[in-house]
Amino acid sequence: MLRCIFFLMCLLQFRHSVFAAVTPKPIIVNGTYINPELGKYHARLRTLAQSCLDIKEKYNVSQDGIYFLTTESGSVYQTFCDMTTAGGGWTLVASVHENNLNGRCSLGDRWSSQQGNDQHQPEGDGTWANTDTFGTAEGSTSDDYKNPGYYEIPAKDVSVWHVPNKELLKNWMTAAILRYHTESQFLSEHGGSLYNLFKKYPVKFAAGDCKTDMGPSSPVLYDTGDKDSTADLYGPSARKEFESGFITFRVFNTDKAAMAMCSGVKPTGCNPQHYCIGGGGFFPERNQCGDFTALDGSSDGTQKEMTASKEMIESAVLLFYR
Repeated sequence: MLRCIFFLMCLLQFRHSVFAAVTPKPIIVNGTYINPELGKYHARLRTLAQSCLDIKEKYNVSQDGIYFLTTESGSVYQTFCDMTTAGGGWTLVASVHENNLNGRCSLGDRWSSQQGNDQHQPEGDGTWANTDTFGTAEGSTSDDYKNPGYYEIPAKDVSVWHVPNKELLKNWMTAAILRYHTESQFLSEHGGSLYNLFKKYPVKFAAGDCKTDMGPSSPVLYDTGDKDSTADLYGPSARKEFESGFITFRVFNTDKAAMAMCSGVKPTGCNPQHYCIGGGGFFPERNQCGDFTALDGSSDGTQKEMTASKEMIESAVLLFYR
């Protein structure tokens, strides 16, 4: 009996010592994290922020990576946040990835048309100005991507990364062939998003003419590359048709076919299909229809002087807001 009593006393003492050892300690004192790194980690788990800039400003986070964001209606999604470039706070909202340059407005051409080259579908899929979402943030270099932030986050500027296809997320920044951003706050003049900008400047066949109906253009600051390296990514003849160091939206070629975005350049000629991407659903030159239009040269791919480099053709275009 005495042995049993002694054993029970030891057991009670053991339980007391164990529970005393795991008594939780406070991690926040007077609203401040005792361990700043733990605070940054907790910020990544929060779902109250609607943009990467919100997270940056509220929690002073400085680590690039995947974060949770929420929409106004409460839906939660994940995306990549660039927390370091030019002060950080950049939210990845979309990527344009060409899965088959020879497909010509076929399955996978979400940023032009998946319905074929059809004059009865002048806006194609209309992705630049609708609320459709698709893809995953981590898969942005392997497929098209668009999240709710594209149409919901109020932004002033954009950042663009050209990252080789199928590159892993952890290597995006170092692998990018070009990275640049605006600081002109041009989006403030066009509804605060590309979604609203393209409502104002529809990517639609015959909605305008070359040069006279070009949408907004903004100078860019380079984070990787420069004006010369941008120009070198396009064909010799194509270089005569643009000024590098800009980003331009909604342009037309001679045939009145519409393209959505000219990455790193401002057109001065009327053949933007060789250096601009995205588009409506109809191109009179059938083989120019697609997410990467005619970056491979002409309709039959033989105009080598107009052909973009392999590096440009085989890189996804990632779009960020801030």
